[in-house]
Amino acid sequence: MDESRLKIGVFTPIKNNEEEDASVSNIPIFEGVNVVGRNDLPVSDKRVSRKHISLNAMLDGSVELVVEGPNPVVIKSGHQRRKLSSGDKATIGHGDILELIPGSFLFKYTTLACEQHSSSSQADVLTERNKLSEEELSTLKRKRQVLEDEAFARILQDEEANNSDSLVSVQYGEFSSQSEVAVVPRNNFESAGHFNVPRENLPSTFRLLRVQRIPAWANSSSVSIGDVIQGNVIVAVLMNYMVDLDWLVSACPNLRKISHVLVILGESSATVDHLKKDKPANWVLHRPSLPISYGTHHSKVMLLIYPKGVRVVVHTANLIYVDWNNKSQGLWMQDFPWKDQKNLNRGCPFENDLIDYLNVLKWPGFSVNLPTIGHVVINASFFKKFDYSSAVVRLIASVPGYHNGPNLKKWGHMKLRAVLQDLAFAKEFQRSPLVYQFSSLGSLDEKWMSELTSSMSSGSSDDKTPLGLGKPLIIWPTVEDVRCSLEGYAAGNAIPSPQKNVEKDFLKKYWARWKASHTGRCRAMPHIKTYARYNDQNLAWFLLTSANLSKAAWGALQKNNSQLMIRSYEIGVLFLPSTEKAHGFQFSCTENSGPSKVICESSQNVEVQTKLATLCSKESSSTDSSSKVIQLPVPYELPPQPYTPEDVPWSWDRRYHSKDAYGEVWPRHVQLYVNADS
Repeated sequence: MDESRLKIGVFTPIKNNEEEDASVSNIPIFEGVNVVGRNDLPVSDKRVSRKHISLNAMLDGSVELVVEGPNPVVIKSGHQRRKLSSGDKATIGHGDILELIPGSFLFKYTTLACEQHSSSSQADVLTERNKLSEEELSTLKRKRQVLEDEAFARILQDEEANNSDSLVSVQYGEFSSQSEVAVVPRNNFESAGHFNVPRENLPSTFRLLRVQRIPAWANSSSVSIGDVIQGNVIVAVLMNYMVDLDWLVSACPNLRKISHVLVILGESSATVDHLKKDKPANWVLHRPSLPISYGTHHSKVMLLIYPKGVRVVVHTANLIYVDWNNKSQGLWMQDFPWKDQKNLNRGCPFENDLIDYLNVLKWPGFSVNLPTIGHVVINASFFKKFDYSSAVVRLIASVPGYHNGPNLKKWGHMKLRAVLQDLAFAKEFQRSPLVYQFSSLGSLDEKWMSELTSSMSSGSSDDKTPLGLGKPLIIWPTVEDVRCSLEGYAAGNAIPSPQKNVEKDFLKKYWARWKASHTGRCRAMPHIKTYARYNDQNLAWFLLTSANLSKAAWGALQKNNSQLMIRSYEIGVLFLPSTEKAHGFQFSCTENSGPSKVICESSQNVEVQTKLATLCSKESSSTDSSSKVIQLPVPYELPPQPYTPEDVPWSWDRRYHSKDAYGEVWPRHVQLYVNADS
């Protein structure tokens, strides 16, 4: 907190017996808006949000409290104890006790003595007030600029109809970097607003998650968690790194009705033990084995079992509030019917890859009674009962271990290499560039970057000529991008890479800007992870994944390239051009209308060649019935814009003194040991 502001009071940590806890630091409270959360605690507890409460302190010492996080707080005033839920407000005064979590993390509020204020001359007080007024005005001005950005986008939307051929200069105002001027064609500026996917094409593309406080057009085709976990779900398997049970159940009340929920997560054993105490009785928690140090379970998958089939969801968001509301994220899902009893042993590449991955997780199977099916055990083999033959994506997964022999190309970047090597791409992609975009950067070296580039460059053109090595660029937010984001510097908590990883000299040639004007997400910092090969707006392939750019996630070759060592669990979906049968509908687990399985007899002999392109592609429509362009909502602009000499890549352990939109500097408290999502 800025020490030039007038100090009003202090929160003093106390024990349950209300004695002062000297092992924990006081939290100073200044006039105006203060934020208290997880970073103010001596230990990391996921029940406490990073922005748990906001406090508006007045000169008279009173404080208006608002509960910002999903979990309740308690205020004890005299003999009265009051519980406040998310969004509730209350006024606290001298001597009141605050429990950030009911019964835990107790603080006593103390106002500064009246004599301390009266000892200052009236002129001194006025000086302090003038300083504060200037800062508050500056902060309000920055916040007003945010609203003006959105208003500006709406003006562009209205003007587009009048002049679709002209250009518009988009500048993000006072608190943006000098280089933050994007000149984009008006017909590209709101590409996300025109992204309406026919139902039959949904499994061939992905969606962006809905973001708060961005223009409405930018959310027109995006999804929320309530759009995913819906309908008559009988059993849910939720795989993730970080899970906030309270928020999850509040965001998806439907989960309360599901008889069996399995949560597979990657947080520490201590966190899992804590969650086990608070979870509903019918929920099972499982933390997969991590045989190699520094690994984690980082995959983000949902398997939702319905009476009619299964919904498979692969996405990039932790199951926490900020990931589903404030950040750029991606999600793919497809529904699959039960197999015909005559074809129970028929498989496909998607099924093989899914079952191989689930087998490694080794969760404890549990018995359920399914309508029309009867008693079954929910384990990896159970998921062989569904017909995945309509899947047009491939799964690219990582599991920890030392993989060699027949398993060398089963996981990680070697799996991607193996899939791409068997495919032929259009000649336009020979020696075409690559893009890597992610939210956490591992400790890399040039040798490994070459190894990864070799895998990402695999494949041949139609005439069997190898595509050749592509030149990669890394899309990574700058310090200014984070500072000017929807969350301000707080967004940097989810981009947890230290200077020692980010500021290596050899990386300088790779850096490119996060530019997302056409999807309205310039200021929604990316937690999405994507990798692609492209030529202008055409895509050879595109990978949406949980994997950041690290050896732990992708694996590193050892023993003269005969062994791949991977530390973590990861999974993603690979979008590819394909030849598919034409049909007019897609199977759904949640809609009552339509057949219960995919039937394409009326058009089973009509083959359609699909191509992949961004939302800005001019080939978005085709009159040729034998070809189809599948648009993918790539959130950032292609080709990427390389860094200028003034751009500085974000690293979360540096100090930044320019204030963000909330008047904050970085850091207040840096917890280097909490690499929550690497």
